[in-house]
Amino acid sequence: ITPASVTIIFLGITIGTIMTMSSSNWLMAWIGLELNMLAILPIISKPKTTRASEATTKYFLTQAIASAMMLLSSTMNAWQTGNWSILELKNKFSTTIMALSLMMKMGAAPIHFWLPEVLQGTTLQTALLITTWQKIAPVTLMYMISNNIQPTILVSAGILSMIIGGLGGINQTQLRKMMAYSSINNLGWTITIMAFFPNMALMNIFTYIIMTTPIFLMMTNMSTKTLQNLSTTWTTSMTMTLSITLLMLSTSGLPPFTGFMPKMLILNELISQKLTTLATLAI
Repeated sequence: ITPASVTIIFLGITIGTIMTMSSSNWLMAWIGLELNMLAILPIISKPKTTRASEATTKYFLTQAIASAMMLLSSTMNAWQTGNWSILELKNKFSTTIMALSLMMKMGAAPIHFWLPEVLQGTTLQTALLITTWQKIAPVTLMYMISNNIQPTILVSAGILSMIIGGLGGINQTQLRKMMAYSSINNLGWTITIMAFFPNMALMNIFTYIIMTTPIFLMMTNMSTKTLQNLSTTWTTSMTMTLSITLLMLSTSGLPPFTGFMPKMLILNELISQKLTTLATLAI
């Protein structure tokens, strides 16, 4: 890949996300997401392997279906209200379809099936891009329409993501799949609190991004792809192995690490909203 094409690809990813985040119109938001998706496809398919091609196809099909659902939802809403504004998504059916399409774009349960498979088929750097930068645009859109989405939908998807993310990661030896399930679990917390306190959801997702980035960078540096690799790196780079361990504990929300802070605040908010059963389930 030439430097010019690399520049075009990364400009596409950056501009697509920024366009979606700054738009007030559904069509512009959709164009931003499409630009972002088309720009990342060459990055996923760069390793000339069958697994990379399969991951690219899975990513493309999933994102294309989610984009089609977005268009359907916004068109139906515009048909009824005569308005393309993101903040004017009033139709209940349109709102539900839009919420599902955004969950599909970010990889939250019950439409999470593509995320572990795609991450497993890509390089660690691309996996970092998919689990961090690619989440920003759909989370921003969900934040903008959070007042109109029925809390039941968000809470159900959130609890399901927490359960699937927690249980799915237990049985894995591949670090990329573990990080994918960690991402699903974290999205569960983000989506659950989005229904009651959207600002806290943003804080949670950005804390996750800040913690995940160094994990992937260190795994890339040490070329570790499985738990077995990670267990043998202790002899060569003790500091880095210790750092990854502590960061993983932080990502899982263990006190007294940073990752515990947003989870504690989310639980506190759920309890103050008289959702004690939900808070217990989250724990």
